Amino acid sequence: MEEIAGSSPAGGTTLTAPATSQSPRELLTELASRDVASDLSELGVLEVAAHLRSRHFSALELVQALERQIAAVNGGPPTPYGAPDSINAWVRLYPEAAEEQARAADSRLAAEGDEAPLLCGVPVGLKDLYAVEGLPVTASSAVLEGNVAAADCTAWARMRAAGMVLIGHLHTHEFASGGTTDQVGNPWRLELTPSGSSGGSAAAVAARMVPVATGTDTAGSIRAPAAICGVSGIKPTTGTIPLDGIIPLAPTFDTLGPLARSVADCSAVLATMAAGPAATVAHAVPAGPLRLLPLTARGGSRPLAGYTIAVTDRFSTFELDADVQGCYVRAQEAVQALGARLVELPAPTKAFDLSSPEFAAVLVEMWAYHESLAGREEAYRPYVRELLGHAREAMSASEYARIQLRRAELATAWETWFDTNGVDLILEPATRVVAYPRGDGYDYTDYNPLADMTLGWNVTGHPGVALPSGLGASSGLPTGIQLIARRGHDITAIQVAIDLQELELPPLHWPGITEA
Repeated sequence: MEEIAGSSPAGGTTLTAPATSQSPRELLTELASRDVASDLSELGVLEVAAHLRSRHFSALELVQALERQIAAVNGGPPTPYGAPDSINAWVRLYPEAAEEQARAADSRLAAEGDEAPLLCGVPVGLKDLYAVEGLPVTASSAVLEGNVAAADCTAWARMRAAGMVLIGHLHTHEFASGGTTDQVGNPWRLELTPSGSSGGSAAAVAARMVPVATGTDTAGSIRAPAAICGVSGIKPTTGTIPLDGIIPLAPTFDTLGPLARSVADCSAVLATMAAGPAATVAHAVPAGPLRLLPLTARGGSRPLAGYTIAVTDRFSTFELDADVQGCYVRAQEAVQALGARLVELPAPTKAFDLSSPEFAAVLVEMWAYHESLAGREEAYRPYVRELLGHAREAMSASEYARIQLRRAELATAWETWFDTNGVDLILEPATRVVAYPRGDGYDYTDYNPLADMTLGWNVTGHPGVALPSGLGASSGLPTGIQLIARRGHDITAIQVAIDLQELELPPLHWPGITEA
């Protein structure tokens, strides 16, 4: 074990995050004391929650402000294929329903006051895989045109019960099956990809069209878009949130989670999404219930004292973009500045890419869903049509069973590694490149550099928290890091990420739409 310039005591795997420096009530009181931004679209989740409780504005006024922001920056009404000069984050918007839900939230806040759920009245966008009773859910695909959900997915049912307000459904790479979301423009530069598959969600949050959006993460589809668009995202331990009512890509890999401007905002929404029984996932350790999740940084100048954070050679076969590398070094310096002991350790496994056998298991599970849509091949975009051709012949049942056993062995190897080395968290780049030019039709490729850093943690089921690590010195584009914890130790990664973001690596300020 090589220690990297840290002098605080070694952390152990039993280390848990101490209580935050403020209670939720104290935090809301402090946020409510701040002046309200002249443009309500600039407010994050917790700021919105605080000001709604203090009646500084209504949920209806907030929805109307977001409607104006969407009209100003989305680049026109939602379209299936987008345009080079638009963000086009949305598949569908529901202004009448949103305003009705906002009025109901205002009434609830007036009646229940501080007893109302924390997120009552907070607007949200849902990735177009999340079913909402009576509304279309189409996975951004013509294949499901006319498909209307018969019931709420579990995740939205929990958010609805908390009083959250649905603004609309957001674009995904068709059926969440890729990493570029070509119909969506990156708000930082419209000609670039927002990554995927939760590209619409990340773009909408980055462009201030909604304070929080949901995603799914099968190979990095929350963490990579968060990094590429300069926002934050949480992929919890696999199985933390049930997949009921979600259009699947690969159910034993799929993980639900939020994207927002800050990790604290994500944490607040994740607590609601996970407020109930976890899922049962084949070949995965059952996810335990999430305890009270942190919402603010801890006090003091060295809140990470006692933690051991590792960097590894897991991705040594990949070349990092110079901007990513520079910001990754900055993040290493930041965790040490907050008191963490940073160590360099060899990894028990190397990083995976989309040519790895483990990814073939994703194709098998993908085909298990799409087999029922046989006969609609011409309605798929070319990329997905070709991908399904590979999925149909991906592997035998015995090969699939062996890969699932291999996944369990890999997860165990990492758990043993955490324990043996006394490591609390792993620090890695969330992507190895910055945003690059988007395509115009999902040209088929079996290689996606945006998933190289993330896919392995979907193979094993470990939680990951992504947050911005700064703008690249050369490109001026966002970069991101991810903090990986042992399975079920999501709270450790979330608390450390909040400390890091509030004290050393602040959220990025989106400058508005720019073009090359």
